Amino acid sequence: METGLALLIGVLVAAAVYLMLARNVMSFLFGLLLISNAANLAIFTSGRLTEGAPPLVPEGADAPVGIVANALPQALVLTAIVIGFGLFAFSLMLVFRAYTGLGTLHGDEMRVAEPKEDKA
Repeated sequence: METGLALLIGVLVAAAVYLMLARNVMSFLFGLLLISNAANLAIFTSGRLTEGAPPLVPEGADAPVGIVANALPQALVLTAIVIGFGLFAFSLMLVFRAYTGLGTLHGDEMRVAEPKEDKA
């Protein structure tokens, strides 16, 4: 199971890097989303995938009894999902504002601070 997930993480990272190297800003944004999901999957997989009960402590015990799932990667991934969604929403609004202001999403054409080249 972990081998298949490792291959899936590799494919997601490769696709994310490919998208992030494109000149289009929207492609970069989707690559950022993919790499965020790949990182979440890597964190979740690092907690060892076990078929066990939820990590609940019975009354009167100091620790869970028997084989239980690891709660730390689940909590980290849940937090990372919320942060990733906030980053995606903020980035999407930046891209929308850049498109309305500049009229393009191509990275080479977004040169507001640079003077225009004379074709002499």
